[in-house]
Amino acid sequence: MTLAERIQKDLQEAIKARDELRTSVLRMLKAALREKEIEKMRPLEAAEQVQVLQTLLKQRREAIAQFTRGGRSDLAERETAEIAILEAYLPPAPSEEELQAAIEAAIAETGARSPAQMGAVIKAVRARLEGRALDGRLLSERVRQRLERAG
Repeated sequence: MTLAERIQKDLQEAIKARDELRTSVLRMLKAALREKEIEKMRPLEAAEQVQVLQTLLKQRREAIAQFTRGGRSDLAERETAEIAILEAYLPPAPSEEELQAAIEAAIAETGARSPAQMGAVIKAVRARLEGRALDGRLLSERVRQRLERAG
């Protein structure tokens, strides 16, 4: 079952169950994916669908930070609930061991020796772990730490 089919099926179930939050989040996700398809003028590949999901998750996390600073815990809680729903559609994230192995392989492949070459290493790691849910902040942190030890 494709991601779009799974979202549609879950959306129908949420509507039948009168789950307003889930219905709202799934409609938003479906719209975001459709919008990206229109922008690209073709169906999205799996990696592009994951990118759309990660963008939505990042937006929710930023909103939580804003709401928390503004003293709006009620809105922050709603965003947290939305994140839980969206994360269910992400492919599994690589384990710490898989991530470290991909970083080591990418460093060997690119010949990187200093943090100045982080971009090339990150690009190679993303290529190796394509289709997996990667936290960009965590990835850059791990690559930077590894390159600082090498330099």
